[in-house]
Amino acid sequence: MLRSRYLLWILLALPAALMLNGYWRETLVYGEVVHASGETAVRLLIVTMAATPLCLMFPGAPLPRWLLANRRYFGVASFAYALLHAVTYIERKGELDVIVDEAKEVGMATGWVATALMLLLAVTSNDASVRRLRRAWKSLHRWVYAAAVLTCLHWVLSAFDPTGAYIHFAVLALLEGYRIWKVRFAPARGNA
Repeated sequence: MLRSRYLLWILLALPAALMLNGYWRETLVYGEVVHASGETAVRLLIVTMAATPLCLMFPGAPLPRWLLANRRYFGVASFAYALLHAVTYIERKGELDVIVDEAKEVGMATGWVATALMLLLAVTSNDASVRRLRRAWKSLHRWVYAAAVLTCLHWVLSAFDPTGAYIHFAVLALLEGYRIWKVRFAPARGNA
């Protein structure tokens, strides 16, 4: 398993570097960068949220444990790609009036609120925040579920074809459904 956090950071940043390079060199167009950055943000968000359900499904398996140990990095990377998605959109629109006017549409508003929630989670995804916030940290980071729902709505309502959103979030819903079932309703091993 990948042990170096620095190597993990490089691997997580590599797609962004390729997207930005392609956009600046004009080998990628605006729509390709917006789509790729948004989809990468969603995939990393799903990986972040999948760590606990996968640990429950496969107790003791090395990959789920590794994901659990590194999920903060994936969560922060998810926000970074969401930010790239938003900055690319802002750069393309170029005028604050246009951005504000479009933000009034439900599909866009859900994206902005999801990004704001992800910003809050990203800036508190460090050991100092865990120590400072103590028990409130866990409650704060449960807002990731709201961010995921809003992200799904943003994708569904603003995409030309929302099929990808349905597929991605069906996977997340199945994983989270399993987690809820396992924690709340599954019989304990000793009682089975």
